Amino acid sequence: MHTTIDWRVWPSVTLARGAVALASAIAVLTLAPTASAATPGELPGAASAEQVIVVTSTDFHSTRARLSAYEKSADGHWTAIDTDIPAFVGARGIVAGAQRRQDTNTTPAGTFAITSAFGRKPNPGTTLPYVHIDTNDAWTYNPRVPSTYNLFQSAPVNWSSYGRYVEHLWKLGRQYDYVAVLDYNAPRGAITVDKRGVRHSTVPANTRAGGGIFLHVSKGVPTAGCISINETAMRHIMDWLDITKRPVIVIGSTQALSLG
Repeated sequence: MHTTIDWRVWPSVTLARGAVALASAIAVLTLAPTASAATPGELPGAASAEQVIVVTSTDFHSTRARLSAYEKSADGHWTAIDTDIPAFVGARGIVAGAQRRQDTNTTPAGTFAITSAFGRKPNPGTTLPYVHIDTNDAWTYNPRVPSTYNLFQSAPVNWSSYGRYVEHLWKLGRQYDYVAVLDYNAPRGAITVDKRGVRHSTVPANTRAGGGIFLHVSKGVPTAGCISINETAMRHIMDWLDITKRPVIVIGSTQALSLG
């Protein structure tokens, strides 16, 4: 049984989040080869996860990568769910998460919890908190309004004052039919809602680092920083993702993320 959560009536709850990998772990992901092949659970930041998605690129300047998904069984063994799915990353490749900046069209390397999901289509089966979006829904990143930075919004406002610093989610078309939200630069404060219905965080995200880093359906071209895969694979991944298994995504180089 899947769970559909409507953030329109769930505005003050802070989603449970796994910790982002520490700077030392990110350095391992981006710079150093592993001494020997690892299991998914041995990757930096993934020790407590029972579902791990791994995104690897042979060249951090490349816009293409491969995606594989793994699940840990009750007896502690890892099983491959999907392997070697072609993926697109940012139009300017991948960069260490701690160095990632807004408007650079780069994908952050590191380990990030997969915290929630949304889509233009109904929930395909995930137990992640899921919003079936409509034309009111947006994602805001205006650095001049830090309290709303990197937040899902469902207020009936036009966001014209935000200019290019807002994504009108419905208008972005089929790429947002299915979307998994990554815990990259997420605000850590309590969420409040003002009289217009706009969501704010009491502890804003880093307004230099950008946000809205998702796993979503591919348009067949590099992204602004997200990871994208074909719709059939994305639907299968969405159906598989289970919030109780503490899913994470690990993004890095093929050399660093060698799996046994």
